[in-house]
Parts: sequence; C-alpha cells; structure tokens
Amino acid sequence: MRSMSGSRRNSGSSLVSSSSASSNLSHLEEDTWILWGRIVNEWDEWRRKKDKLLKELIRKGIPHHFRAIVWQLLGNATDMPVKNQYSELLKMSSPCEKLIRRDIARTYPEHEFFKGQDSLGQEVLFNVMKAYSLVDREVGYCQGSAFIVGLLLMQMPEEEAFCVFVRLMQEYRLRELFKPTMAELGLCIYQFEYLLQEQLPELNVHFRSQSFHTSMYASSWFLTLFLTFLPMPVATRIFDIFMYEGLEIIFRVGMAILQYNQTDLIQLDMEGMSQHFQKLIPHQFDSCPDKLILRAYQVKYNPKRMKKLEKEYTTIKNKEMEEQIEIKRLRTENRLLKQRIETLEKVRDGNLGQVTRAQEAEENYVIKRELAVVRQQFSVTSQNLEKAQDTIGELQREKYTEQFVTGLQTQLEQSRLQEAELLGALKEMQDKVLDLEKRSSSLPDENNVAQLQDELKLVKLRELETLHSFREMQDTVTELNQRWQVSGGGGHWKESPKKNALNELQEKLMGVRLREAQAQAELREVKLQNQIHSKLIGRHEVESAAMQERLQQLAGQNKGLQSQLTEMKRKRAELDCKSKEEVMAVRLREADSMAAMAELRQKIAELEIQKEEGLIQGQLNHSDSRQYITQLRDQIGDAMLHQLSHMGPPPTHTPVKALVSGVSLAIETQLCKSHPLVLFVFL
Repeated sequence: MRSMSGSRRNSGSSLVSSSSASSNLSHLEEDTWILWGRIVNEWDEWRRKKDKLLKELIRKGIPHHFRAIVWQLLGNATDMPVKNQYSELLKMSSPCEKLIRRDIARTYPEHEFFKGQDSLGQEVLFNVMKAYSLVDREVGYCQGSAFIVGLLLMQMPEEEAFCVFVRLMQEYRLRELFKPTMAELGLCIYQFEYLLQEQLPELNVHFRSQSFHTSMYASSWFLTLFLTFLPMPVATRIFDIFMYEGLEIIFRVGMAILQYNQTDLIQLDMEGMSQHFQKLIPHQFDSCPDKLILRAYQVKYNPKRMKKLEKEYTTIKNKEMEEQIEIKRLRTENRLLKQRIETLEKVRDGNLGQVTRAQEAEENYVIKRELAVVRQQFSVTSQNLEKAQDTIGELQREKYTEQFVTGLQTQLEQSRLQEAELLGALKEMQDKVLDLEKRSSSLPDENNVAQLQDELKLVKLRELETLHSFREMQDTVTELNQRWQVSGGGGHWKESPKKNALNELQEKLMGVRLREAQAQAELREVKLQNQIHSKLIGRHEVESAAMQERLQQLAGQNKGLQSQLTEMKRKRAELDCKSKEEVMAVRLREADSMAAMAELRQKIAELEIQKEEGLIQGQLNHSDSRQYITQLRDQIGDAMLHQLSHMGPPPTHTPVKALVSGVSLAIETQLCKSHPLVLFVFL
C-alpha cells in the first residue's frame, strides 16, 4: 500500500510539473482573455477613461473569440432598430438579386464557410446583401461590399452582421465609396497620390513613366479594405484597427507596402509591377503581421492636410461639373443657332429665287416693249416701202430723159457706197454678236437666256438672207454697169433699148432700195439684240454685286446674332442670380410663416385653456348668470320703451311688447353665440 501511494505521489508530481510548463506557455493568452473580458464588461468606462490603452490593445490585435462583440461595440451596433426589420426585408424582393447571386460564388471561393453552391455561407451572404440593397436603394449592391459582409459573417450571425454592415456604411464613409458615382473612391485615390508624391517621389515618377496609375492597384485596397489583397489573418488585423480608426489605417498600410517594396518596384516595368503586386507583395507579411502594422504607424499622416486635400478635390470636381454643364449648354445653344442659320439660309434662298424671278419678269417686259417698238418701226418702214413702190410705178409710166438716166447712175453709185457701208456695219455687228455669244455662254443657264439665244439664231438667219440679197443686188448692179458701158461705148442711142434699160434700171434701183430698207431693219434688230445682251451682262454684274452685298449683310447679321447670344448669356446669368435671391427670399418667408404659425398655435392653445376655465367658472356660477340675464332683459325692455317714446307711436300692427321681445331675443342669440354656457343657463 505504501509503495502504491508512493508511486501515485511520484506520478502526481510529474503531472504537476508538466501542467506548470503548459500554464507558463498559455499564461499570456489567459491574461489577454481576462483583459478583453474585462474590457467588454466595462466598455463604456474604457472608452471614456482608457481610450489610449484601448487603442494600443486594438492595434496589437483583438482575440478571435472577442471580435464579434468588440466589432459591434466599436460600431455602436449592439441595439439598432434596423435589426427588427431584417426578417421582413428577407421576405421582400430586390432588383439586385440577380447580380448578388452572380457574384456570391466569387466571394471567398476557397474558404470552407462559402465553398460549394447553395452552402450556408453563400445563403446568409445573399440574405445580408439583399436586405441592405432594400434598406439603401441608392447604393443597392456593389461587388466589393460582399467581401466585407463575408468577413463579418465569419465572426457573427447574419442579423448582427447586417447591423454592423449598416453602421459601417453610414459612419465609416463606405457608403460614399460604394455609390454608383464612387466619388469618395476618387477622393481617396487623390489623397493617396499626394502621399505617394510627397513621401516616395522617385517611385511616383517611375509609376508615371510606366503609366502605372494609382487606381490600378489601390482601388481594391479602399473598396475591400485589403480583404482581397492580403491573407485573411493580416487583413483581419487591419480590419480591427479600421473599426476603431477608420480609413486612416488603409492609407498607412498602403504607404507602408509601397515603402517596403520601393527598391524592387523601381526596377520593374508595368507588367512586372502588376505581377509583383499580385504574387509577391500579398505574402510578405504572412508570418509577422505586427511588422506591417509597425511600419504603417511609421508613415507620416497629417489629418489636417487630408482635409485640405478633400476641399481641393471637391473644388476641382465642382469646376468639372460646372464645365460639363456649360459645355452641354453651349452645345445646345450651338445646335439651336445652327438650326436658326439653316432656317435663315432657306429664307434667303427663297428670297433670292423671288428676286431672280422678278428680274426675269422685268427683263422680259423690257424685251417685249423693245420688240413692239421694232415691229412698229418695221411696219412704218413697210408702209414707206409700199409708197416708194407706188411712186416707182408712177415714174415708170412717165418718160425719162438723159438727165434722169444720169441721176439714176448717180443714185446707183450712192447705193453702191451705202452697200459697202452696210457690209462694214454688218461685219462689225457680226463681231459684236460673236463677242456677246461668248460672254452669254459664260453666264448661268436661265430661261430668258435660252429665249434670247433662239432669237439670236433667228437674227443670224435674217442676216444670212440679207447677205444673200446683197449678193444678188451686187450681181444686178454689175450686170447694169456692164450694160451701161456697152450702151455708152456704142456711141449711138436707140429709143426703144434706152427705154427698156431705163425701166430695168429703175426696177433694179427700187429693188436695191427695198433690200436696203430691209437690211436697215435687220441692222436695227441686230443692234437691239446687242443692247439686250449688254443689258443682260450688266444685270448679271449688278446681281453679283447684290449677292456680295447680301453676303456682307449676312455677315453683319451673324455678328448681331453673336452679340445677341452674348447678351442672352449675360441675362441668363442675371436671371440665375435673381432666381437664387428669390428662392432665398421664399425660404425666409416660409421660415417667418412657420414662426407665425407656431405663435398662432400657441395663442389658440392659450385661448382654449381660457375657454375651458370660463366654462368651469360658468358652471360654478350658473345662478349668477341666470340673474344677470334676467336683469339684462329688463334693461333692454326699458331702453326700447324709452326709445320708442322719443320716436313716436309705433305702427298699429306691431305691438310694443313683440318688438321688445324680438330685440331681446336677437341680443340673447348674439350673446349665446359668444358664450354657450349663458345659453345653457338661460334655457
């Protein structure tokens, strides 16, 4: 028995020694658990009095089993009204359900909780994302937010994760990051570029030279809080600090990563840097996350400077928005002006067509008048020709002497001279007609020009007929000259041949004169055509000058429209200012009216209180009110009798008592309207 007890003692001592060794190893962990248990139980006191110590403990890492409750306490999400709405939200349908279902399989695909289609993790993730898309319809659903919700679901139930996520979106600037415009993401990239340019200028220059923009590697840092970039233990440590300090830790960790890899990144091109960010950087701090956290808090970070950068970015974006609005407005005005110019051009073309038609009508009228004058002259010439033929006929019946023959010879020579002159004039007119044809061929093809060309062809035909007639007359004159020479060279005159020759000579002379008259008429027509062509050329020149003046007028109108546009812009700016002033005035008037309404409501409440007090007092003193009404009726009757005595006797059909009772009844009615209690006492 003793030996057995001794062996038991020895074995007990060995167990004590081994347990003491293990307790020494886990002593620090137990102390940490005890400390965090005390922090959770005394949370409000720690936040008020031991905030700095709490910050240091969070930076060192929150124990895994305390993360759920500590994250809820840090986000003030332990008791939120939206938690009671969660079950009702799941029963509703969301327009983002298809997008959420599509992206769920890509959220932590290698994690056991989310692995496999229709797994528990995927189902609760879908529920939380759907519920938030219904709570905040402006944001709806964004793919990066699913990773944050997934991390929360790894630590706590779905309802609590939903409350913490709602608080993160509202209080930690995540809602602005996930809006469709992503304006907050642009601000974060702008601030991060400033830190990079200030603290790592060489790396910034290298990034710019390789066109490696900040958004290419840093966008996922801000959207997923490093959850898709770093391993889960390191990203969870960063998320602990984010829950306490906000987005500042994202800037610090990002700059720490770039500082640590600056030497390697400067030596790589764009493709090499992309591979470096994807494969090497995420696993550099797997064994020691504290090293990354320590480097992050060695980064220089000035909150005031970040606020100034936020204001600068807001100013830049506002200017860009104003410029875009101004560009849209100018494009609209330009389009309207183009439409107006096209309308004016159409009106101008219509006016030009009307002017051209009017000018053509005027030219046709002038040509018709000139043709009428020419025809009249031709008719007069024809009449003179007929008279001359009659005179020739009379002269043929008379006897001619030798002197008359000499006169005929003289007239024949004169007719030859006139024939030569007419030929010269005809040649000149032919040259002019050819010149006019060349000039008219260069002019635009108009209807009146075609008519004039037809008339010109007729004139040419007449000219050919005239030339043919002149040639016949030449032959006739030559034949007469030969006969005359033959008759004069013989030295003797015979009476009968002489008379025959004279008769033939007279007939030829009359024919020559007739053709001469016709040639003169044709010459006048040719001159008329020459004048018409000259006038057409002059009118076309006038039209070209008018068109140039019209172009100058249109240029002036364009300048006027430009000035009107400038004036309209100025007036538009004035109207905008006036509208803003009017809106401010309306808002001030609304504020005044609201204040007045509040005062009126207060007065109404006071009057209602006074009314209730009066009713109570009247109920207490109803006997005094009845006596007061009786006295009042007696006084009214006496006053009416006194007044009727001064006014004279009343009409026979109106008794005095009835009149008094009617007046008293009216007064009682008016009195009872203002004091209902008096009516009750009176009844």
